Amino acid sequence: MTLFHRVVLINVAALACLSAAAAYGFAVSGNGDGTVAVPVPDAVTSSYCRALHDVLPQRVGGLSRHDLKPQSDLTAGWGDPAIVLRCGVPRPAVDDDPSADGVDVDQVGWSVEHVADGALRLTTTYRKAYVEVTLPKEYAADVGPLTDLAGAVKRAVPSAL
Repeated sequence: MTLFHRVVLINVAALACLSAAAAYGFAVSGNGDGTVAVPVPDAVTSSYCRALHDVLPQRVGGLSRHDLKPQSDLTAGWGDPAIVLRCGVPRPAVDDDPSADGVDVDQVGWSVEHVADGALRLTTTYRKAYVEVTLPKEYAADVGPLTDLAGAVKRAVPSAL
């Protein structure tokens, strides 16, 4: 598949996610002040998450990286409002739904959940640790953040297949 075709497929998937976002909603991980719930994974999963933390990019979607509260190797943020990454989250229930939305970005699969305020929550699929990324509505139309994160996820979190 050429880069052009991959970009077209990604953009089509993003548009489909956005159109559905108006109809569905779930709670966001953060509360707007930079505080997020820190996952509590097992030791093996934590080791993958720490490795991911070490290779996360300084910029995602053109936004600078910053620490969230509480500071943890299991979380990271970019921008304000923050694009929030949490590593070591439980397998999302949406993964049990064969008709659930999903997207593949640079060989990393993501399940898609639509948050009530227009945000998207995306969680990796088929990885030994689940990585959740919440895109506030301001950034939900662009899969660029997932493109920026895919390389780090592939390097640090092995495939479960």
